[in-house]
Amino acid sequence: MNILVLGGNGFIGSHVVDSLLERGHKVRVFDRSPEHYRAPLSQVEYRQGHFDDTFQLAEALHGVDAVCHLISTTVPSTSNLDVVKDVQSNLVNTLYLLEQMRKKNVYRILYLSSGGAAYGNANSTPVREGDPLNPISSYGVVKVTIEKYLFMYQQLYGLQPIVLRPSNPYGPRQGHVGVQGLIGTLLAKALAGEMLEIWGDGSVVRDYIYVADLASLCVKSLESDACGVFNAGSGIGHSINDIVSILQEVINKPLQVKYSEGRDCDVKKIILDITRAMHQFDWQPSVSLHDGIRNHMAWLRSQ
Repeated sequence: MNILVLGGNGFIGSHVVDSLLERGHKVRVFDRSPEHYRAPLSQVEYRQGHFDDTFQLAEALHGVDAVCHLISTTVPSTSNLDVVKDVQSNLVNTLYLLEQMRKKNVYRILYLSSGGAAYGNANSTPVREGDPLNPISSYGVVKVTIEKYLFMYQQLYGLQPIVLRPSNPYGPRQGHVGVQGLIGTLLAKALAGEMLEIWGDGSVVRDYIYVADLASLCVKSLESDACGVFNAGSGIGHSINDIVSILQEVINKPLQVKYSEGRDCDVKKIILDITRAMHQFDWQPSVSLHDGIRNHMAWLRSQ
C-alpha cells in the first residue's frame, strides 16, 4: 500500500515508518519538521508542512491508500492550559483532514488515540475497550471526540477507521526533556547523575509498551480489514516507584529521588486489557519492561 504517515518524523511515527518499510509498503511522511535523531531515509518521501495547512495536506493525500494519523500538538499535562487551542489544533484540524480524505476517496485511516487519558480514573482494571470513557484532561476529551467523528464518518461516508488506544510508549528516539515520557526522562536524568523528580508519592500505576511493539500493532491493524477500537499496551501495570527500582537495577547504582506534589491531570491507575488486539491481529508485546529499558538506555548512551 501507499501510506501517508502524519507525524512520521516523531517518536512513535519514526518506528511506524520503519515497520511499514519492513513490510514492503511505500511511505510518505507529512510532518512539520525533520526527524531529530537520525537522517532522512532514502526509501521515504517526505513532505514538510503544518497540520493546519489544508492545501499542503491535500497535496500529501494525493495517490495514497491509507493514512496513519499520529499527530498530537498537546500532551495531558499541557492541554488544560489552553483548551481552545487544544480543540483547534487537534480536533478541528482532524476534521479538515477527514473532509480532504472524503474528497479524495481515501477511506482507510489508523488513528492513535490514548489508552490512559481517554478512560480517566477507571473503576476497575484492566480496562476494556467498552468501559466508560471519563477523561480528566482536554487531551483525553479531544481524543475521544475525534474517535466519535471517525465512526460518524464511517456511518455517513464509508470511512474505514481503526483506533488504537496505546498505553505509555517508551524506547529509542523518545524525547527526554520532561514534557512527556516518564521512562525516557528518568533514564536521561539517572545517566546524568541528576535528581529524579516524581509527581506525587510514586504510587501512580501505568501500563508501559515498548515502541517497536506498538509500531508492529499499528502496521498489522492497518493491513487488516478490521474497523473499531483496540487497546494497545502490555497488559501489565507498574507504579512509578517500580520504574525507579528497575532503573536502579539496570543502571546498577543508587538514584536520588525527590517527590513533589501530585498533579490533577494524572490518572491514578490504568492497565489495559489487550485481549481484543491480540486475538484480532495475532499480535502480542514481545519486549519486556526490563529489556525495553535496557534498549532505551543503550540508545541514550549512544547519543
